[in-house]
Formats: sequence, structure tokens, C-alpha cells
Amino acid sequence: MGWWRTAVAWALVSPFLTWTMMRISGLDAGFRWIQVVSFTPYVAGAALAVPVVALLLRSRGAAAAGLAVAVALGALVAPRLLEEGQPPAKGPVLRVLSANVRFGLTPPDRVLDLVRKMRIDVLSIQELPPGARRALEEKGILDLLPHTANGTHDTTLYSRHPFQAGPAPAGAVRAAMDVPGAARPIEFVAVHTCAPLRPALDRCWRAGQAELPAATPGDTPRILAGDFNATLDHESLRDVLSTGYRDAAEVRGAGLRPTWPAAAWSTPGIVIDHVFADRRISVLDYSVHDLPASDHRAVYAELRLP
Repeated sequence: MGWWRTAVAWALVSPFLTWTMMRISGLDAGFRWIQVVSFTPYVAGAALAVPVVALLLRSRGAAAAGLAVAVALGALVAPRLLEEGQPPAKGPVLRVLSANVRFGLTPPDRVLDLVRKMRIDVLSIQELPPGARRALEEKGILDLLPHTANGTHDTTLYSRHPFQAGPAPAGAVRAAMDVPGAARPIEFVAVHTCAPLRPALDRCWRAGQAELPAATPGDTPRILAGDFNATLDHESLRDVLSTGYRDAAEVRGAGLRPTWPAAAWSTPGIVIDHVFADRRISVLDYSVHDLPASDHRAVYAELRLP
């Protein structure tokens, strides 16, 4: 009898079906789900085999369900691999770099090398304690990016252009920045939200996402850059994006290029470092760069302001 084949086929389909329903529902349901939903792109890849295996087991119902799951997950993930169209921005170019230097372990020379080679205008740097900040400044970061402000959680903003720092969420630096050639000032936010490493940080993680400032498409252009500790599979981050931002990596078809963890032998890589830009801003380029001794990779975006 073929009942066992049907049972095996549905046993294979069911976890993928449950994952898909939870992901589509938008629930950031509990501490463990917050962690594992980050791996949705890997689940989507594995789901491609599910309808094939179900067909080999001669279970048409399970195969149909598996195909629906594969299509649904593919529709969620595939846009991150496809370049998007660009708005007709005609303002100046702003080169942005975000780097989590793991409590200052990344040598300052590496940071300076990236800033020089990529002609960075704004640097959002996270996990830069006072001693590491002094070392970076002694090496000459202020010669390149002379305007600076510090936030909580050892987050620091360096800029080529003058700015006025204002009230910011925990772990962030928020600045009204004057960029020569721009029609109006922009607002730049260097981001570092709580990491959901243990259940006690669940509330902090949720609050950090909720406190990220919304885009203002009819007003001041805004850019968020940093370690968000969240992926595009988290509803809380998609809520921020939906206010009028675009993710620079996704715009350039690089939305599955991992930024954490940097070690190839550890957890499969996910994308938690982002540059979010107002939808009026063009994303001319995007890339990811290694940071020695850090568990993160730096992310770079070249933006053209409206």
C-alpha cells in the first residue's frame, strides 16, 4: 500500500508549509522565531526540492502543496536578487560606509583604507569603544571625515560634510547634514539596534526596530545605515522599509549577500547590516567588504540625492 509514501511526503511538506504561513503572516512570534526566520532564503532554496521528492513518492496532493510553498517562498526572496529601477535623482553623490568593528578589534588601518579607497563621505561605525575611537582618530580619520558625533552602544558617525546632531534612538546617531549641491539638508541616522541573542533582549530588539525613524517622502530625505540586527524577513524591519525606504542591497540585486557572521565555518550567513535610503534617492552602487577580526562585513552604498 502507498499510505506510507503519502505520510512521508506530507511529513516533508509540513515544516515548509508551516514556515511559509508564519513568514507570510508577519508574526515575529517569540525569541526563537526571531532568530530562525532570518534563514528564510536558505529554506526557500531547500523548498525547491520538496515538490520533486513528493512526486517521486507519488503523492500528488503533497507535491501540489510543496509547489505552492516553493513558489511563495521564492516570491518573497527572489526580488532581492533582481535590480530595481531608479528614481530620476539629479543631486550630488553621497558615498556611505557602515562598519561594525566588533568592540574595536578591527585594525583602524583597515577602516581608514576603506574610507580612502572608496572616497567615503559618511561613515556609520558600530561597536567602537572610546579606546578604539581614540586609536582611529590618532590614525587620521578626522583628516578625512572631520565632523563627528557619538551615540550610545559605542556608535559613532563621521562625516565629510557638516551636520547638526539631534535626539536619536538608543544605539543611534541622528544628524541633519548639509551636502553641497543638494536642494535641501538630508537626515542621516547611524544605526545599531539590540541583537536578539537571548530571550531577555527580545523586548529591546523589538523596541529598537520600532524606534527607527520612518522615511518622510514628502519632506527631508533620510538615510539609515548600520547594524540593524534584523533581516528583510523580520516584519518589524519591513514595517520601517514600507514607510518609504529602499534597501540599497536589494535595489542593486545583492540582497542575499551575507554581512554576518563573517566566519565561513560558523552559522550560515545572513544580512543584518543595511543601508536604507529614501525612495527618491538613487542607489548607484552597493558592495560588501571584509573587516579583519570582526564578525560583520562592512557595507558600502553610493547614493545620488534628489
